[in-house]
Amino acid sequence: MNRLREKVAIVTGAGQGIGEAIARRFADEGAHVVVAELNPELGERVARDLREGSGTEAIFIKTDVADARSVDAMTAETVERLGRPDILVNNAGIAVFGDPLEITDGDWARCMSVDLDGAWFCCRAALPHMLAKGQGAIVNIASNHSFQVIRNTFPYPVAKHGLLGLTRSLAIEYADKGITVNAISPGYIATPLNDRLFAENLDPDARAKVEARQPVKRLGKPEEIAAVAAMLASDEARFIVGANIVVDGGVTIRMYE
Repeated sequence: MNRLREKVAIVTGAGQGIGEAIARRFADEGAHVVVAELNPELGERVARDLREGSGTEAIFIKTDVADARSVDAMTAETVERLGRPDILVNNAGIAVFGDPLEITDGDWARCMSVDLDGAWFCCRAALPHMLAKGQGAIVNIASNHSFQVIRNTFPYPVAKHGLLGLTRSLAIEYADKGITVNAISPGYIATPLNDRLFAENLDPDARAKVEARQPVKRLGKPEEIAAVAAMLASDEARFIVGANIVVDGGVTIRMYE
């Protein structure tokens, strides 16, 4: 542990699920953590737990990543209270699924504004501070939808494909400036959101059926994504540039059955 000692890390969407697990792992690794979350109740709870559990500095800042002004204000408050950020994890995201000809302009805009624009707004706000320090790490949480496509999930894969493009483009732009930019593509993870979807499903065997389709016969754990994020955020990963690390239990390398 302590791979991130004294580093300042911003984690968006850190109020639950994968984002919360990343924030907790970063705090365990010694980082000072900004819980950049839209939901105040969730964000305050996580920041409080981090302070009490790890002894590190952790603050909640209400953040709407789809609003550039909100992102800029969050970054300015981070600098004022904790210092310039060393690490940014773009985890906040939403799933908008549908038939391409049935989704509305609002559906499209909502998906892109959070899943792609939001990541760019956060990168744009954090990068000048990383450049001033001569080092930094950005980790974008993508999805296996970022390189494979399932029918009836439009336009989510479009946004996630774009997120990989953003990752690779920024990685090349700033590789010689001491800044690494990489992505993680999780598969089916046991998050509170997915738990609720299973509970609401009319098929009582929905979860079991999904687990049966996984080569490892289970869903992933948020902590398993957090472990990879901690590695990519650390100084050990300085030669990993523009990578997309797939953490999906092998589901995307298996041929159809």
